[in-house]
Amino acid sequence: MKTIFKDLKVIELANVLAGPAVGMFFAELGANVIKIENKLTNGDVTRSWKLASEDKNSKTSAYYSSVNWNKKSLFVDLINEKEKKKVLALIKNADIIISNYKKGDAEKLGMDYTSIKKINPKIIYGHISGFGDNSSRTAFDIVLQAETGFMFMNGTPESGPIKLPVAIIDLMAAHQLKEGILVALIKRMKTGKGSKVSVSLFDSAIASLANQASNWLMANHNPQPIGSLHPNIAPYGELFITKDNKQIVLAIGSDKQFRGLCEFLNKKELTTNPLFISNAQRVKNRKELYLVLKNSFTDFDSKKIMKHFISNNIPAGIIKSVKEVFETNDLSSNILSSNENKRKNERVNSVVFKIGK
Repeated sequence: MKTIFKDLKVIELANVLAGPAVGMFFAELGANVIKIENKLTNGDVTRSWKLASEDKNSKTSAYYSSVNWNKKSLFVDLINEKEKKKVLALIKNADIIISNYKKGDAEKLGMDYTSIKKINPKIIYGHISGFGDNSSRTAFDIVLQAETGFMFMNGTPESGPIKLPVAIIDLMAAHQLKEGILVALIKRMKTGKGSKVSVSLFDSAIASLANQASNWLMANHNPQPIGSLHPNIAPYGELFITKDNKQIVLAIGSDKQFRGLCEFLNKKELTTNPLFISNAQRVKNRKELYLVLKNSFTDFDSKKIMKHFISNNIPAGIIKSVKEVFETNDLSSNILSSNENKRKNERVNSVVFKIGK
């Protein structure tokens, strides 16, 4: 799998997160990904998006490193015709272009699909915009989370609107562009023809509303901020404190799972209680159910609970910090081995080369 795209050449004319995430997908699977960065602005803006604890003199940041591993970076002034010609020479035999230019910028630079396909008719041109190809509006993830319902739904009535802690809409758009490019590759294999694939952050966000959208469209239910709770399932999202002071979240999606939960907690009588006998009843009476269940969790250590839940297919998880995630035994032994630690440290060291005169 790591070399499945070894014969693909990808030119990345994108920065920040969504476009580079697509580029890294191909880079991780062996493609030759050349990232074109604006040398007049010191490259991708995320090189400077550093935590207070990061090295101020480093040419990369942790943010930049998250989506730019295994690429070659080429610092270019595309306004300079000589430098632009060298990029076009790379594009002439490329397979894929990934771009996120604002409206009109690609045309000004001669890097739009119409211009590129004249020199490379088989090119697959993937483009990410904020609010669609015809909008010049600047888009950042939090703005999209605000305007597509995500922030309104996220949080609690007490907290008010809250953004998700990662740029989730950028990442969803990246996945959708990736899928479109893969479809275009299949099309090219069959027809020999290139394609333009367009994705907007706005459209990706709306498409990803999933059941929350259909709750409104089909049931006239306007999703409200209810924290981690699920509007259609209970107990799902409720947090419980264990004997050893860990927090566990439940995701009980069936009557069978609810019976297994109650049997473990010595609350079997709940399974025949009219208030909780079905998922619909549990959703309706979730506050009462939570009060009944929460005291039972304090009788058990988290390890005992999770061992039983996992072995009996009862969906639940321990709330962990990112630090704890990467220090768990399964990750530290399988993902962060000595070789992977080396890879993690080298992740920021994408090969950089400059255009000659």
